[in-house]
Amino acid sequence: MDVLLPRTLDEALTMKAAHPEAVPIAGGTDLMVELNFDRRRPQHLMDISRLGDLTVWRREDGCLFLGAGVTYARIVRELATFRPLVEASRSVGSPQIRNRATVGGNLGTASPAGDALPVLAAYDADVVLASAAGTRAIPWSAFLVGPKRNAMGPDELILGVRWRIATGPGSFSKVGPRNAMVIAVASLCLVVDEARREVRVALGSVGPTILRARDAEARLSRAIAAAGGWDDPVAPLPARAVEEFCAGVAAAARPIDDIRGTAAYRRHASGILARRALSWALEDRRSSPGSTGAARG
Repeated sequence: MDVLLPRTLDEALTMKAAHPEAVPIAGGTDLMVELNFDRRRPQHLMDISRLGDLTVWRREDGCLFLGAGVTYARIVRELATFRPLVEASRSVGSPQIRNRATVGGNLGTASPAGDALPVLAAYDADVVLASAAGTRAIPWSAFLVGPKRNAMGPDELILGVRWRIATGPGSFSKVGPRNAMVIAVASLCLVVDEARREVRVALGSVGPTILRARDAEARLSRAIAAAGGWDDPVAPLPARAVEEFCAGVAAAARPIDDIRGTAAYRRHASGILARRALSWALEDRRSSPGSTGAARG
């Protein structure tokens, strides 16, 4: 096995064009497991951990760009206003793993259990890809095409993700057999977008890829409008609307039975996570009208 050591992004893209089978490695927290168990034995590895272009984040035109090489530890330290992303980042492995693992690694692995992925789906993020021929951005839903499968071309690298910054509370939560260092049995991200007057909900670990509960989202957004809640955050939401939302989120799940949990449990857990996330968001809107994503939620 050869290791390619590009010093710049341009050099990395040239190498990837010449060796499309080369497997990128940054933190290596997923890839090294596969190598250690001899599940993969690529001819080439490409170390991209030293490419500065991948380790930046910036605000631009009302959007946030997050480089693929930004670690979860840095997200926790530097992006506190993006509460759902910080909560997901804190749930990734141990402190040692968070110091190495990256959002780009979650995207490249494309596991439906990837903790950052429901957040990116709820943010409606685009994935920015680069090759020697140029760059392109595709929606998260077009990038994640199946269990551990993505739409990246063999000559491409993930530059990062970009999403429009929403004003409103949000949260990430997950269910697992223990509190720390756990692969999610079910996970959920909820984001309230005040400007667009909509609620977005994404589910992880309950389908072949990340799922959006679009029918439940639309029903809840209409219920909030009917109750006058978009203009008055203190306006109560009818109990029936809450129940319909939770049932709709559970119905959006497409789980299977496996060693970590049954399909029935995953579907039930999705509804419970939805109820908790909605209660947090409603409380944040009542206590902090006009809040940004930094609020609990």
